[in-house]
Amino acid sequence: MTKNQIKILLAKPGLDGHDVGVKVLAYALKDAGFEVFYTGLRKSPGEIVKMAIEKEADVIGLSILSGTHKIITQKMRDVMNENKLHIPWVVGGNIPAQDVETLLKIGPTAVFATGTKVDEVVSFFKMMKEKSIRNRT
Repeated sequence: MTKNQIKILLAKPGLDGHDVGVKVLAYALKDAGFEVFYTGLRKSPGEIVKMAIEKEADVIGLSILSGTHKIITQKMRDVMNENKLHIPWVVGGNIPAQDVETLLKIGPTAVFATGTKVDEVVSFFKMMKEKSIRNRT
């Protein structure tokens, strides 16, 4: 890993058992040069935060398809604060467009609504990487 590489932890919180989309995103991010870790299915916010700390992740991406995005986003914010983990995090998946503003107020850096293309998400992480590199120099 180079010092300019961003470590991304992708996670599937809650009881959602569908992970094809997050796996496609993981491969796309790896192909774009990111170091990516995937938690696997049905992780609690506590497990996700613990893994982020252990892997020294620079950013967390949550994939939520179960319709519980508001509850999980609030819990994720609370658990991150309890663990003093202050890194960017994003939420995507089956997120209705009308819920994006509500979720952003809870605390993620970005929210990717239903219909967002994989390339858009990869471009967002590339932008984050560029900002990170500029801030390190």
